[in-house]
Amino acid sequence: MPSTRTKEILTTGEVAKICSVAPRTVSKWFDNGSLKGYRIPGSKDRRIPMAQLVRFMKQHEIPLDGLQSGNTRVLFVDTASESLDVLAKVLSEQAHYAVEITHGGFSAGITAEKFRPHVILVDLHLDTIRGEDVVKLVRSTDDLQMSKVIAMSSKLTDGQAGALLSQGFDGYLRKPFHARSVIEQIEKATSFVY
Repeated sequence: MPSTRTKEILTTGEVAKICSVAPRTVSKWFDNGSLKGYRIPGSKDRRIPMAQLVRFMKQHEIPLDGLQSGNTRVLFVDTASESLDVLAKVLSEQAHYAVEITHGGFSAGITAEKFRPHVILVDLHLDTIRGEDVVKLVRSTDDLQMSKVIAMSSKLTDGQAGALLSQGFDGYLRKPFHARSVIEQIEKATSFVY
């Protein structure tokens, strides 16, 4: 079964596979300082942190589609726990997503740091955090640069939905929704990255 955690540290061979280049090309990038990382003490082996690789790939316009590893990780930030538990089960069993649920702003930040979700679905009407703050946090955190943020609301007009996209959200869902529409929105958001 594929791992649901993204690898934090990569070998030159793994980086080469992701970037579709030869391992010696990755070694050159490392040796000339373009790609940051470190050497294993007492060895010539190089290691590259994932955050450095993502930064390098963006800087050099290398497609990020090689970064997909394991199941798509989805984080829900919402208070409606009973309906979310059912949805999480459906997403896990039918779409094979790794799903985490959190109910507040503080716990969402901690869970996002550990879980490194590909997609964060956040309810816009939480008492503890505003959706725009989640977008700002994700965009300003190196390890979450790849995460997509989808807004959820039961009170969205078409104008408000359009405004969400201009605020940095990658998509939106109107509540109540079916599992199929959630999967479609997740697939649409991740298809641009992976």
